[in-house]
Amino acid sequence: MVYLNYNNLDEATQERLLSMSKKEVERKFGKQLRNYAREHFVNYQKLLEEEAIRNLYNFKYVFNI
Repeated sequence: MVYLNYNNLDEATQERLLSMSKKEVERKFGKQLRNYAREHFVNYQKLLEEEAIRNLYNFKYVFNI
């Protein structure tokens, strides 16, 4: 779960969430993504970012108001 303060949804917080998501995706699927990127001539960093954005929808958020 990700605990967020409702008043703190600024750009820095969004970047922190994306960074956390990238680390999680890379830890879980890094080898598979690298192989896919190599086989299909896709930029690995771009692919990682797209998957990290998709992964953000799997997070459970708790907002403190």
